[in-house]
Amino acid sequence: MTGSGRDTDKDFREVELLRFSGKTAIVTGGATGIGAVYAEALATEGANVAIVDIREPEGESLAQNLYDRTSGNSVFINTDVTQNEATIAMARKVVNQFGSIDILVNNAAVYLDLGHKKPFDEISLEEWEKVMAVNVRGIWHCVKAVFPYMRRQRNGKIINISSVVAYTGAAGFAHYVASKAAVIGLTRALAKELGSSNITVNAVAPGLVSNDASRQLNEEKYLEQATKMRSLPRAMKQEDLVGAVLFLASPDSDFISGQTLIVDGGTVMD
Repeated sequence: MTGSGRDTDKDFREVELLRFSGKTAIVTGGATGIGAVYAEALATEGANVAIVDIREPEGESLAQNLYDRTSGNSVFINTDVTQNEATIAMARKVVNQFGSIDILVNNAAVYLDLGHKKPFDEISLEEWEKVMAVNVRGIWHCVKAVFPYMRRQRNGKIINISSVVAYTGAAGFAHYVASKAAVIGLTRALAKELGSSNITVNAVAPGLVSNDASRQLNEEKYLEQATKMRSLPRAMKQEDLVGAVLFLASPDSDFISGQTLIVDGGTVMD
């Protein structure tokens, strides 16, 4: 595990009473983009954060940066979430490093790698299976990996990242839309199964974020139209998602499970 061997006691820092002090969070797909924003928000609030990704240079750099700047401890663990044994090993490393797993943010997904939009009947089998493997099976693997530890401590917060396209559809990305709809169904099933262990399972469905990935995949007119359709007619930032994720990771949501919180500026009202 890269980033291991650090002293988890920062005795050179003043102890701060932060929302997630003493808690440990895993953020998959956390090395770059929105995942990195989640990781930074949790670390800033005092959590120990395991950044789980296959992007090693970016993940190592972020972990060091957060370790230096925040009250939490941060490590990077190179993990392919499509591999069951890899996620089991990842969870074991996190517990060995920090002693517990309290929060899992399942953010890893194929999005930027979708490439240009194409009709559903032009999507190859390989493309379809890759999207499902990361976006759906990856969540299943990670939840299975952390469940024994959360069950033993009888507490845990699992947040799965879906998308508003599960409600609206999106022409040209049938595999992505199907995968994000599956995340909502999986969230509900897991909430029913894990609730007896005092583990909550919820989802966040982001709208179209105006970041580099969305600009590469969509024409500027598409982004402009999305903005006009919102009740809050402005571009959506990555940071707009932080509040929802932190809420679902915190004790404030202890009696909420199986829900999907749409964060899109008031376009879809479910």
